[in-house]
Amino acid sequence: MNNDGTASEPQTGGPTARTGVWFVGARGSVATTAVAGCAAVAATLHPPTGMVTETPPFDGSGVPPLTSLVFGGHDTTHCPLPKRAEHLTEAGVLPHGLAPAVRAELQAADEEIRPGGPLPNDPRGDEELITDFAADLTSFRERNALARVVVVNVSSTEPLPAPDAVRLPPSSLYAAAAVRTGCPYVNFTPSTGLRTPALTKAAAAGGLPHAGRDGKTGQTLLRAVLAPMFVQRALPVRAWSGTNLLGGGDGAALADPGAAAAKNAGKERVLAETLGHTPQGEVHIDDVPVLGDWKTAWDHIAFEGFLGSRMILQTIWQGCDSALAAPLVLDLARLVARAHEAGLSGPLPELGFYFKDPDAGPAGLSEQFTALLSFADRLREAQ
Repeated sequence: MNNDGTASEPQTGGPTARTGVWFVGARGSVATTAVAGCAAVAATLHPPTGMVTETPPFDGSGVPPLTSLVFGGHDTTHCPLPKRAEHLTEAGVLPHGLAPAVRAELQAADEEIRPGGPLPNDPRGDEELITDFAADLTSFRERNALARVVVVNVSSTEPLPAPDAVRLPPSSLYAAAAVRTGCPYVNFTPSTGLRTPALTKAAAAGGLPHAGRDGKTGQTLLRAVLAPMFVQRALPVRAWSGTNLLGGGDGAALADPGAAAAKNAGKERVLAETLGHTPQGEVHIDDVPVLGDWKTAWDHIAFEGFLGSRMILQTIWQGCDSALAAPLVLDLARLVARAHEAGLSGPLPELGFYFKDPDAGPAGLSEQFTALLSFADRLREAQ
């Protein structure tokens, strides 16, 4: 940081530079899977399945290598990452044998996790919390001699704040700490994060790149593919309904109607923007604890064919939420770190490929992928 409180200029990367990835929600399933997965891929124990940044179009783009990433974060829970990885193995999220093989990397990341907040009965106000979080980020960067630190929010979804709320939501406290310390920011959740007028302005003044929000891992990914198909084939969509069954921490969080509403806003946006209207139907989210990290999503699409014939398309998506999210999180951390190194600032609409509710840009997945490939060219040219 400069003495006037603004973010300092991006530091030079280089082949030996190390990049910090600071997870908000660092002991959750997504962060644990990302840390374990990064170690496994870097050691060639597993292929980089699902990581777009490891495909040929990103060769030479300058994204930091997986071996250069250093992990830390904030969390309000206390289960160590090695133990959390064991739990994920028992649940079938991580393959057997992986947790002990990458135990050293999990332990190193766990030692860099600091208490989050606000905790129950926490006496600290917003400013004190932001100051404490910022100090943790600065210490992490200096202790590990990092070129830069990307803050990535993968914590549980929080309800949208009330219009008359006096205090910032937790996600915005962490985002404010990122801005204050000159850290690029990624919001992989539907929570508010940077999307307050004051924080958006501060991020712009600090010259920081940022991306969000709400990672697109399953049902909305499929919607972003199917909705353009109906438009391109001139088939009017009459109704589009969906149901999600999931457990784990995300399922419990989304049992809160306010959190579910924040989540569904992004799911509905892709349909409204692509179809040009909001079709009838809603998305329902049901918490089924026994499912753990596994989720099932059903979609029922009613559309009209030639001469008014009524037709139906139904889809079923079943997947492991953390295994779907982790490679995207690693992609985003690397891309935003590289954007920061290249001197880019502000929202990165080219990363809309990864989000339900992106900052700007097209809603269809094909167009979003084209924009992402152009972004890779832009990063390559900035070498």
